[in-house]
Amino acid sequence: MNEAHEFFNRQIKLWGEETQDSLASKKVAIIGSGGLGCTLAIALGASGIGEFALVDFDEVGVHNIHRQIGFKVGDDGKFKSEVLKELVESRCPYTKATAYVESFEEFAKRGLEFDIVIDATDNLPTRAAINEYCMKNNQAWIYGSVEEFHGQVCFFDKASYEAVFQINDRKPNGIACPIVMHIGSLQANLAIRYLTGLPVKKDVLYYLSFDEEGVISTKKFNLPTN
Repeated sequence: MNEAHEFFNRQIKLWGEETQDSLASKKVAIIGSGGLGCTLAIALGASGIGEFALVDFDEVGVHNIHRQIGFKVGDDGKFKSEVLKELVESRCPYTKATAYVESFEEFAKRGLEFDIVIDATDNLPTRAAINEYCMKNNQAWIYGSVEEFHGQVCFFDKASYEAVFQINDRKPNGIACPIVMHIGSLQANLAIRYLTGLPVKKDVLYYLSFDEEGVISTKKFNLPTN
């Protein structure tokens, strides 16, 4: 067994060496290197994705660290995408990441190609820009958002984000750390199924929440498509 196959042994048991090896050629763009972006990059990097674009112009702040698991005390003031790049590459020697310290609008002008684009942002205008870019370029993308103890995930294909959500510059309320990791993990699961050729239900919005007694529920909504 070669070193890479030993590293990914448990996944190879799921889908075989050929599928695992195919992940090394996959390119993933993660827009946002905060809470969702950290979880996504760590999970997908450890899964064997060959190349990442990590897009974020923001710096780590002390108030970020509790829920953005790629950062530690002492990282404040550093660019998030650059710190995350170093972490991902140190955890998985078979992955290459490139940090783009810029806005999504600037990044989109580069005209790069990816197997999947994943939204890990925290504002609606940027998600609308991702939606517009992906629809224009026939690019599949995965949306995720979190607030308080609930979150949403959707693999967008034919549906439009702007047809479902009202776009404004509202900032989210408080956020619990575990829900950020949970939603990021769900996004990563959808991405890895897609990249390995496993079935993925697209244009379905998943809404996860806890009620006042702490009971978790998942609702599914079929989105209108063109």
